[in-house]
Formats: sequence, C-alpha cells, structure tokens
Amino acid sequence: MTEHGEEVPAYRTIRVTAQDGPVAELSEEEAWRARERYPEILGTGGPVFCAAREREQGGWEVRCVGGSGPQTARDALAAEFRRRARRSARTAHAPAYLAAAARLERERPDDLTVLGERYRVVRCEEFVRMGPDGPEPPRPSDPDPAVYDDACHPGRTKGFVIDPAVGTGMSAGVLKLDLLQFVRAEGSAPPDVERDERRAAVSHPGGVLLPAAFMVAERTGGEWQAHTASCDTPQDARDALTMWLRVLAPVTLELAGAERDAYERAGDRLARRPGNDVRVEGRPGRCFKVVRVERLVRIGPDGPEGPRPSDQDPDTPSAERARQRDGAPDRGPGHG
Repeated sequence: MTEHGEEVPAYRTIRVTAQDGPVAELSEEEAWRARERYPEILGTGGPVFCAAREREQGGWEVRCVGGSGPQTARDALAAEFRRRARRSARTAHAPAYLAAAARLERERPDDLTVLGERYRVVRCEEFVRMGPDGPEPPRPSDPDPAVYDDACHPGRTKGFVIDPAVGTGMSAGVLKLDLLQFVRAEGSAPPDVERDERRAAVSHPGGVLLPAAFMVAERTGGEWQAHTASCDTPQDARDALTMWLRVLAPVTLELAGAERDAYERAGDRLARRPGNDVRVEGRPGRCFKVVRVERLVRIGPDGPEGPRPSDQDPDTPSAERARQRDGAPDRGPGHG
C-alpha cells in the first residue's frame, strides 16, 4: 500500500512503452550511447519559461515559448490572446481575450482562466550532458536542417503536450528519473534557490521531458559556459553564433584590424560549412561548440510547476515598460 492507496497518480509515475519505428529505434540507441560517453549531468544555470493551456482530455499544451524570465512568457501569452481576439473579432469571445491580454500587460499573473480554459506560466529546467571531451553535441537523429534558412518555422516546443501519462522509451524514462533526482552541490546557489529546489522536489515530484533544445557553449579557462540561449534546432544555434561573430562581436568587443577579421572569418566558415565546433584563431583564440540541451518540466497534483519565489523576474509588465519608455508617470492604483 502506498501513501496514495493502490492507485498511484500519473504525475508520480514514469510510464515506459515500446517506441516503434526505425527513427525511434535509432534515437533510443543514440540515447544509450550518450549516457555512456557523457555520463555527467549539469544544470545550465537559470530556468526558462513558457505558457501552457490545460486540455480537457488531459495534459497541458504549450501555447507560446518565452525566455529566461517569467515575464517573457506572460508577454508571449498576451500577444497570443490579442491574436485570438483579432481572429474572433466577429464573435462573443473577443472581449474576453482582450481583457486577458490587458491584464497580462498590467499585472504579473502566473495562472489565469479565459473562457473556461486554464493557462499557466510554466517553469522548465535545462541540463547538458558532459563527458571527457566536453558537453554533448547534437545527435544524428536530432532534427537539423544544417543550412541557413531565414523563413519562420514553428518550433518543436509550441504545441507540445505536457502529459505525464504519455509513455516514453526506456532511455527517456531513465533520463527523466536522473533529472528529477538532480540536486545542486550544497552551497553552489543562494539559500533561497536551494530551499525552493528542495520544496519543488516534494510539491512537484513528477516530470515531463520537453523536446531537446540546443545552445552554443564556450570553453573558458578549462570550463564550458553557455554563450547563447537555447534554440529549437542546432542550425538555429549556429545562426545565432554566426550573427554574433560577424556583426555583434565586432561592435560589442570593439574589435579592429586582424582581430575583427578573425571573428568574421570564423563566422564565414560556419555559414559555409555548418558544424558543431567553431574556433576563432588568434592570441588568445576562442572555442565554441553547439550543445544539446535536455529540458524537464516538474509536475505536481495540479499540473506543471510555475515560477518559484527565488526565480529572477526583473521585467515589469509591458504597459509599465511603455510608460517608462514614453516618460509618462506611473499613476498607481486609485487614479483614473
């Protein structure tokens, strides 16, 4: 007998099912090889956030993807509601969507209900696998166009359903267990961060893996550090690095002469021959690598975990940012 009786809630289980098809078999084989070659798991730093809608048939559908702060997800959700209002302009639904967008632009709600549907800002933790030769690169089975494409394509995260009842392969189940048990080294984070981490392990003991993401890491002083935010595909990460090498680095680092040329040549090489390792020649040189990122959303009895009290949330709602930009005073509550 368990603490929940004979029925264990779905969010507390890791459901493993057979994954059929040649692509699934290849992915499973690659995952086991990665576990051997890159046995260490490290956190990438802070979390990222998205916004999801609870589905009547179970699970939560990711509606929009934000960034490193909860406000980025609120902003994305507000934009989503305004698009829905435009599409439903001739129906009775438009005012509700506009009201929800306006609230997100004034306040900081992490849960709200619109037309009977629940929406939530969802917290996602990111991890990388490490081995003797550094962080794990993209796998052959990872979707990767490997060519520059400036068209806008939907990512794999938007539309993904966060549902712990959906089965995964054996390797994904083991990875999920590893990530759920991941604990920072004591003293490596502020006390409030460590406290929230311990609390989340109890309040949200289950988890769902999101599709893998990709970022660029840089080797600095014998250690690897994140250089870009996570991206949907390896090529998106390469494109971000190419732009930085060609355009942003010369300006932000105030490069000139041979040093500027070295950065531009590295960007040109990456654009011509997409790869996962990039080096800027010179003294000192710089070494970059496209890295695979594993992502986990913690799940509790009421669904996916939202922002923690210790999460950094420095951005103000968009209406306040607009007032600050335009120089208008913040009239505060009680002023018409």
